[in-house]
Amino acid sequence: MSGRFSGVITGLVLTVSMTAAQADYQLNMTEGVTPISQQQYGLHMLVFWICVVIGALVFGAMAWSIIYHRKSKGAVAANFHESTTVEIIWTVVPLLILIGIAIPATATLLDLEDAKTDADITLQVTGIQWKWKYTYVDEDVSFISSLAQSSRDVVDDPTGNENYLIEVDQPVVLPINKKVRFLFHSNDVIHAWWVPALGVKQDSIPGF
Repeated sequence: MSGRFSGVITGLVLTVSMTAAQADYQLNMTEGVTPISQQQYGLHMLVFWICVVIGALVFGAMAWSIIYHRKSKGAVAANFHESTTVEIIWTVVPLLILIGIAIPATATLLDLEDAKTDADITLQVTGIQWKWKYTYVDEDVSFISSLAQSSRDVVDDPTGNENYLIEVDQPVVLPINKKVRFLFHSNDVIHAWWVPALGVKQDSIPGF
């Protein structure tokens, strides 16, 4: 077996094994469990399908032109300097698409950053290297949340732990159907607080 062929086989085997290892991972955005996260998911899918339609039209037009207007079939390229109609079309159509995306995107952002209505609970999230501190401001209750021991125990081979690097020793408890206000802060460096199910990812910045 030649070295080149052996390398190809090895690459294929690695590709298949990596695909199998990734089989349980979700490819699309998480829909979430809160109204705002589901709103974000709907916005994501709207933009996704707009991109799919645009891609299909663009690449479809390219393929059709390449196949049916090639030189071997006697096609002769048009010779013109400008087209006001075409320029208006490729300016107005993208503008309308962007407006159609901007309206629901702005509404979602306003809902996410809504500070006008009173919150039922205010939770202060403080980033500390390798852990988080949570304070229920109205109740004057605080605690430190760290990575669960179950993740630390399998750091050399985490494949058997479905909640690796996700599970913590002191989880935050929040009520359903209530508005929660989050306040973010950091004691040292910049931290990223991310809960996909809530549709929230926020940086905790020192002094901010």
